[in-house]
Amino acid sequence: MEKDSKENLDLFDDHEEIVSEDGKKVKRRGIFLLPNLLTTASLFSGFFAIISAINGNFISAGMAIFAAQILDGLDGRVARLTNSQSAFGAQYDSLSDVISFGLAPAIIIFLWGLDSIGQAGWVFSFLYVAAAALRLARFNTYLGSEDAYFKGLPSPIAGVMIVYFVWAMSAYGIQGEEVGRALAISSAVMTGVVSLLMVVNIPYYSFKEIDMKKRVPFFSMLFVVFVFALISIDPPIVLATCAFTYILSGPIIWIIKLLKK
Repeated sequence: MEKDSKENLDLFDDHEEIVSEDGKKVKRRGIFLLPNLLTTASLFSGFFAIISAINGNFISAGMAIFAAQILDGLDGRVARLTNSQSAFGAQYDSLSDVISFGLAPAIIIFLWGLDSIGQAGWVFSFLYVAAAALRLARFNTYLGSEDAYFKGLPSPIAGVMIVYFVWAMSAYGIQGEEVGRALAISSAVMTGVVSLLMVVNIPYYSFKEIDMKKRVPFFSMLFVVFVFALISIDPPIVLATCAFTYILSGPIIWIIKLLKK
Protein backbone atom coordinates (compact mmCIF):
# COMPACT_ATOMS: atom_id res chain seq x y z
CA MET A 1 0.00 0.00 0.00
CA GLU A 2 2.83 2.37 0.88
CA LYS A 3 4.53 1.61 -2.45
CA ASP A 4 1.33 2.46 -4.37
CA SER A 5 1.05 5.76 -2.50
CA LYS A 6 4.60 6.71 -3.46
CA GLU A 7 3.94 5.84 -7.11
CA ASN A 8 0.77 7.95 -7.12
CA LEU A 9 2.67 10.81 -5.53
CA ASP A 10 5.26 10.67 -8.33
CA LEU A 11 2.49 11.28 -10.83
CA PHE A 12 1.75 14.68 -9.35
CA ASP A 13 5.16 15.82 -8.05
CA ASP A 14 8.00 16.42 -10.45
CA HIS A 15 11.44 15.78 -9.03
CA GLU A 16 15.11 16.01 -9.86
CA GLU A 17 18.15 14.15 -8.59
CA ILE A 18 20.70 16.24 -6.70
CA VAL A 19 23.91 15.25 -4.96
CA SER A 20 23.97 15.95 -1.24
CA GLU A 21 27.02 16.98 0.78
CA ASP A 22 27.82 13.37 1.70
CA GLY A 23 27.88 12.34 -1.99
CA LYS A 24 24.52 10.53 -2.03
CA LYS A 25 21.90 11.12 -4.70
CA VAL A 26 18.58 12.33 -3.34
CA LYS A 27 15.34 13.34 -5.03
CA ARG A 28 14.06 16.87 -4.49
CA ARG A 29 10.31 17.15 -5.09
CA GLY A 30 8.45 20.11 -6.54
CA ILE A 31 7.91 21.89 -9.83
CA PHE A 32 9.64 24.83 -11.50
CA LEU A 33 7.48 27.89 -10.95
CA LEU A 34 8.32 30.28 -13.79
CA PRO A 35 7.85 28.10 -16.92
CA ASN A 36 4.76 26.41 -15.47
CA LEU A 37 3.34 29.81 -14.53
CA LEU A 38 3.69 30.89 -18.17
CA THR A 39 2.00 27.67 -19.29
CA THR A 40 -0.87 28.33 -16.88
CA ALA A 41 -1.25 31.84 -18.29
CA SER A 42 -1.39 30.35 -21.80
CA LEU A 43 -4.05 27.89 -20.65
CA PHE A 44 -6.09 30.73 -19.12
CA SER A 45 -5.84 32.69 -22.40
CA GLY A 46 -7.25 29.70 -24.29
CA PHE A 47 -10.09 29.37 -21.77
CA PHE A 48 -10.84 33.09 -22.01
CA ALA A 49 -10.93 32.81 -25.82
CA ILE A 50 -13.60 30.10 -25.57
CA ILE A 51 -15.72 32.23 -23.22
CA SER A 52 -15.35 35.23 -25.54
CA ALA A 53 -16.44 33.15 -28.56
CA ILE A 54 -19.50 31.88 -26.69
CA ASN A 55 -20.42 35.51 -26.01
CA GLY A 56 -19.96 36.33 -29.70
CA ASN A 57 -16.84 38.46 -29.18
CA PHE A 58 -14.48 36.90 -31.71
CA ILE A 59 -12.09 39.86 -31.71
CA SER A 60 -11.37 39.36 -28.00
CA ALA A 61 -11.05 35.63 -28.67
CA GLY A 62 -8.42 36.33 -31.33
CA MET A 63 -6.48 38.60 -28.99
CA ALA A 64 -6.59 35.95 -26.27
CA ILE A 65 -5.19 33.28 -28.61
CA PHE A 66 -2.47 35.73 -29.68
CA ALA A 67 -1.51 36.07 -26.00
CA ALA A 68 -1.61 32.27 -25.64
CA GLN A 69 0.75 31.93 -28.61
CA ILE A 70 3.26 34.37 -27.10
CA LEU A 71 3.12 32.66 -23.70
CA ASP A 72 3.39 29.21 -25.26
CA GLY A 73 6.53 30.28 -27.07
CA LEU A 74 8.00 31.80 -23.92
CA ASP A 75 7.53 28.91 -21.50
CA GLY A 76 9.79 26.54 -23.41
CA ARG A 77 12.41 29.22 -24.06
CA VAL A 78 12.42 30.28 -20.41
CA ALA A 79 12.71 26.65 -19.29
CA ARG A 80 15.75 26.13 -21.50
CA LEU A 81 17.40 29.43 -20.60
CA THR A 82 16.95 28.82 -16.86
CA ASN A 83 17.74 25.09 -17.14
CA SER A 84 14.37 24.23 -15.63
CA GLN A 85 13.09 21.69 -18.18
CA SER A 86 11.14 18.81 -16.69
CA ALA A 87 8.91 15.94 -17.77
CA PHE A 88 6.05 17.50 -15.82
CA GLY A 89 6.48 20.80 -17.66
CA ALA A 90 6.51 19.10 -21.06
CA GLN A 91 3.31 17.17 -20.34
CA TYR A 92 1.59 20.20 -18.81
CA ASP A 93 2.51 22.30 -21.84
CA SER A 94 0.97 19.73 -24.21
CA LEU A 95 -2.24 19.54 -22.16
CA SER A 96 -2.44 23.33 -22.23
CA ASP A 97 -1.94 23.31 -26.01
CA VAL A 98 -4.85 20.88 -26.43
CA ILE A 99 -7.12 23.51 -24.87
CA SER A 100 -5.62 26.72 -26.27
CA PHE A 101 -4.75 25.51 -29.79
CA GLY A 102 -7.00 22.48 -30.15
CA LEU A 103 -10.37 22.96 -28.48
CA ALA A 104 -10.48 26.78 -28.51
CA PRO A 105 -9.94 27.27 -32.28
CA ALA A 106 -12.49 24.55 -33.08
CA ILE A 107 -15.15 26.18 -30.90
CA ILE A 108 -14.30 29.66 -32.20
CA ILE A 109 -14.64 28.82 -35.89
CA PHE A 110 -17.73 26.67 -35.26
CA LEU A 111 -19.55 29.46 -33.42
CA TRP A 112 -18.33 32.01 -35.97
CA GLY A 113 -19.70 30.33 -39.07
CA LEU A 114 -19.43 26.54 -39.35
CA ASP A 115 -22.64 26.08 -37.39
CA SER A 116 -24.47 27.48 -40.42
CA ILE A 117 -23.69 24.40 -42.53
CA GLY A 118 -25.23 21.99 -40.06
CA GLN A 119 -23.73 18.62 -39.20
CA ALA A 120 -20.73 19.12 -41.49
CA GLY A 121 -19.72 22.11 -39.39
CA TRP A 122 -19.24 20.25 -36.14
CA VAL A 123 -17.70 17.28 -37.99
CA PHE A 124 -14.93 19.50 -39.34
CA SER A 125 -14.55 21.17 -35.94
CA PHE A 126 -14.17 17.82 -34.20
CA LEU A 127 -11.77 16.66 -36.91
CA TYR A 128 -9.55 19.59 -36.03
CA VAL A 129 -9.68 18.82 -32.28
CA ALA A 130 -8.82 15.16 -32.89
CA ALA A 131 -5.95 16.05 -35.23
CA ALA A 132 -4.51 18.53 -32.70
CA ALA A 133 -4.68 15.92 -29.92
CA LEU A 134 -3.01 13.29 -32.15
CA ARG A 135 -0.34 15.80 -33.19
CA LEU A 136 0.52 16.62 -29.57
CA ALA A 137 0.50 12.96 -28.56
CA ARG A 138 2.99 12.19 -31.34
CA PHE A 139 5.09 15.19 -30.32
CA ASN A 140 5.32 13.82 -26.77
CA THR A 141 6.33 10.44 -28.15
CA TYR A 142 9.31 11.95 -29.99
CA LEU A 143 10.08 14.45 -27.20
CA GLY A 144 13.83 14.94 -26.89
CA SER A 145 14.62 13.29 -30.23
CA GLU A 146 13.51 16.02 -32.65
CA ASP A 147 15.92 17.58 -35.10
CA ALA A 148 15.64 21.02 -36.69
CA TYR A 149 12.25 20.11 -38.17
CA PHE A 150 8.89 19.18 -36.72
CA LYS A 151 7.00 16.22 -38.16
CA GLY A 152 3.74 17.78 -39.22
CA LEU A 153 2.35 21.25 -38.69
CA PRO A 154 2.68 22.35 -35.03
CA SER A 155 -0.73 22.67 -33.38
CA PRO A 156 -0.13 26.27 -32.15
CA ILE A 157 0.38 27.48 -35.74
CA ALA A 158 -2.62 25.49 -36.95
CA GLY A 159 -4.75 26.98 -34.19
CA VAL A 160 -3.71 30.57 -34.73
CA MET A 161 -4.27 30.26 -38.49
CA ILE A 162 -7.92 29.43 -37.86
CA VAL A 163 -8.40 31.98 -35.09
CA TYR A 164 -6.64 34.82 -36.89
CA PHE A 165 -8.81 34.16 -39.94
CA VAL A 166 -11.93 34.46 -37.78
CA TRP A 167 -10.47 37.53 -36.08
CA ALA A 168 -9.83 39.21 -39.45
CA MET A 169 -13.32 38.41 -40.73
CA SER A 170 -14.95 39.68 -37.53
CA ALA A 171 -12.87 42.87 -37.64
CA TYR A 172 -14.54 43.62 -40.99
CA GLY A 173 -18.00 42.82 -39.62
CA ILE A 174 -18.30 39.34 -41.15
CA GLN A 175 -19.69 37.03 -38.48
CA GLY A 176 -22.94 35.33 -37.53
CA GLU A 177 -25.62 35.91 -40.15
CA GLU A 178 -23.13 37.82 -42.32
CA VAL A 179 -21.23 34.59 -43.00
CA GLY A 180 -22.58 33.20 -46.26
CA ARG A 181 -22.78 29.51 -47.05
CA ALA A 182 -19.93 29.71 -49.56
CA LEU A 183 -17.61 31.33 -47.01
CA ALA A 184 -18.64 28.81 -44.35
CA ILE A 185 -17.87 25.90 -46.68
CA SER A 186 -14.51 27.46 -47.61
CA SER A 187 -13.72 27.85 -43.88
CA ALA A 188 -14.61 24.19 -43.29
CA VAL A 189 -12.26 23.14 -46.10
CA MET A 190 -9.50 25.29 -44.61
CA THR A 191 -10.08 23.66 -41.22
CA GLY A 192 -9.86 20.21 -42.81
CA VAL A 193 -6.63 21.03 -44.67
CA VAL A 194 -4.99 22.43 -41.55
CA SER A 195 -6.09 19.32 -39.62
CA LEU A 196 -4.54 17.06 -42.26
CA LEU A 197 -1.25 18.97 -42.23
CA MET A 198 -0.91 18.35 -38.48
CA VAL A 199 -0.90 14.57 -38.81
CA VAL A 200 1.08 14.01 -42.03
CA ASN A 201 4.88 13.76 -41.98
CA ILE A 202 5.59 17.06 -43.73
CA PRO A 203 8.66 18.79 -42.22
CA TYR A 204 8.29 22.22 -40.63
CA TYR A 205 11.25 24.24 -39.42
CA SER A 206 11.32 24.32 -35.60
CA PHE A 207 13.57 27.39 -35.05
CA LYS A 208 15.25 25.41 -32.25
CA GLU A 209 18.67 26.08 -33.72
CA ILE A 210 18.36 29.78 -32.86
CA ASP A 211 20.52 30.41 -29.80
CA MET A 212 19.00 33.13 -27.63
CA LYS A 213 22.20 33.42 -25.57
CA LYS A 214 24.44 34.47 -28.47
CA ARG A 215 25.19 38.04 -29.42
CA VAL A 216 23.42 39.37 -32.50
CA PRO A 217 24.09 42.40 -34.73
CA PHE A 218 22.54 45.67 -33.62
CA PHE A 219 20.48 45.65 -36.83
CA SER A 220 18.51 42.70 -35.41
CA MET A 221 16.82 45.00 -32.89
CA LEU A 222 15.76 47.29 -35.71
CA PHE A 223 14.24 44.29 -37.48
CA VAL A 224 12.28 43.37 -34.33
CA VAL A 225 10.93 46.94 -34.09
CA PHE A 226 9.92 46.75 -37.76
CA VAL A 227 8.02 43.49 -37.14
CA PHE A 228 6.07 45.01 -34.25
CA ALA A 229 5.28 48.10 -36.33
CA LEU A 230 4.09 45.90 -39.19
CA ILE A 231 1.80 43.91 -36.90
CA SER A 232 0.32 47.09 -35.44
CA ILE A 233 -0.90 48.21 -38.89
CA ASP A 234 -3.57 45.48 -39.05
CA PRO A 235 -2.91 42.74 -36.44
CA PRO A 236 -5.33 40.02 -37.66
CA ILE A 237 -4.39 40.35 -41.34
CA VAL A 238 -0.64 40.50 -40.71
CA LEU A 239 -0.69 37.65 -38.18
CA ALA A 240 -2.87 35.47 -40.43
CA THR A 241 -0.52 36.14 -43.34
CA CYS A 242 2.50 35.13 -41.24
CA ALA A 243 0.78 31.92 -40.12
CA PHE A 244 -0.27 31.13 -43.70
CA THR A 245 3.30 31.69 -44.94
CA TYR A 246 4.65 29.27 -42.34
CA ILE A 247 2.01 26.69 -43.26
CA LEU A 248 3.06 26.92 -46.92
CA SER A 249 6.74 26.51 -45.98
CA GLY A 250 6.20 22.88 -44.96
CA PRO A 251 5.06 21.58 -48.37
CA ILE A 252 7.76 23.69 -50.06
CA ILE A 253 10.49 22.15 -47.86
CA TRP A 254 9.04 18.69 -48.49
CA ILE A 255 9.10 19.20 -52.28
CA ILE A 256 12.68 20.51 -52.17
CA LYS A 257 13.80 17.47 -50.19
CA LEU A 258 12.09 15.14 -52.67
CA LEU A 259 13.83 16.88 -55.58
CA LYS A 260 17.21 16.55 -53.86
CA LYS A 261 16.66 12.81 -53.44
